Amino acid sequence: MSDLVPSPARDHYLMFAIGPRLDFAARLLELDPGATISVICRPEHLARITESGHYARVLAVRQDAPLDEVVALARTVHAAQPVTRITAFWEHDQDRAAAVGSALGVATHSPETVRLVQDKHSMRERLREAGVEDTTAARAEAESDLLSFGENTGYPFIVKPTAGTASFGVTLVHTPQEASAAYRAATGDFPGIARLGVLAEQYHTGPQYSVEAFSEAAEHVVVAITRKYSDPRDMVELGHVLPAPLDAAAQEAIGDHVMRVLDALGIEFGPTHTEIVLTAEGPRIIETHLRVGGDEIFNLAKDATGVDMIEFQTQQASGLKVLPEIRAVLESERARHCEAIWYTAPEVTGTFMGLADGDPGLTDPNVTVLLPEGSQLTGLAGSFTRIARARAAAPTADEALAAARSTVDALSFVFHVSPPSREQV
Repeated sequence: MSDLVPSPARDHYLMFAIGPRLDFAARLLELDPGATISVICRPEHLARITESGHYARVLAVRQDAPLDEVVALARTVHAAQPVTRITAFWEHDQDRAAAVGSALGVATHSPETVRLVQDKHSMRERLREAGVEDTTAARAEAESDLLSFGENTGYPFIVKPTAGTASFGVTLVHTPQEASAAYRAATGDFPGIARLGVLAEQYHTGPQYSVEAFSEAAEHVVVAITRKYSDPRDMVELGHVLPAPLDAAAQEAIGDHVMRVLDALGIEFGPTHTEIVLTAEGPRIIETHLRVGGDEIFNLAKDATGVDMIEFQTQQASGLKVLPEIRAVLESERARHCEAIWYTAPEVTGTFMGLADGDPGLTDPNVTVLLPEGSQLTGLAGSFTRIARARAAAPTADEALAAARSTVDALSFVFHVSPPSREQV
């Protein structure tokens, strides 16, 4: 990507991947009031476009449409009004944005970088070629491939969709008997996720972290390192705290490793969220994303470090250089504290009816109920099956985590559970 500088003429943004909750169009127009914004999105994302006055045109294209069709539509928009900037603020359709940017000659992530980030097997191969790390991984076309992988590399190992997010379809396989269920889970139908196959990979033991970083002109800055806590069976994330309680040597090792990963994948700009395991042999990557961290991590980072990654992402998308200011915020004299969040996902099968009457969580601003009343529960099966979360701030990571967990543990929920049928009695 070329150096980011404001365009002398009025900008025309072509926006992909309308992110949840955050009105990036309004943010861009606040920075650049004379700009025009067009959108190419999936039909299911139309509901996220709450301010129709922000957009000159909106084109909805089904998820499985070929890239050539999307590029052709973008060329039509470009012919009507030349596109000067392309934005993809969230995960979905970054491949579309990259293909259109390449076709129109407008700076964005390269198609190769997006492919490497979104296809986890290709990412593993690139990191091995670049000498960054050599985690064993293989595509699985059938359950038998998982059995062969376990026989050759040993148990336990991870099975997951080759492309995916939010812990959908991820299983830690301990025995050959678990391979069949793991394969079915990884080939499930997950909303908004392209089916690129199933990946088996070496399981790394050690504490998990994520690195929230920002890049500009292929230069990277670590904004924060987050300690992550996951369910040991389904690998769904249950809690986060940042800054992570790490000594200087571990911080440096994690940061340096992630910088090598970003370089190897060709990431030149924007926020990244990279998940790693700190093994006895050093950091090993789980996956990375061309976006800010979910699960409110971007808000935790903002409150703990002062760096608003969403705001800086918007500024950079408008053509402003942001890395000097990010560094200045990180180096500034400010009161330091830790931010934590914890989730709950009771193992219940039935209908979720909400918090119990009179529960303190109903009025606690630090508590968020994530599922609407009437949601059907079948247990923990991904990040979007968690029921509620609580945030907390404290001087230390341990204190922040304890406060968030105690708040969640004190919540009372109402469920409607169907009685067993006569055949089950």
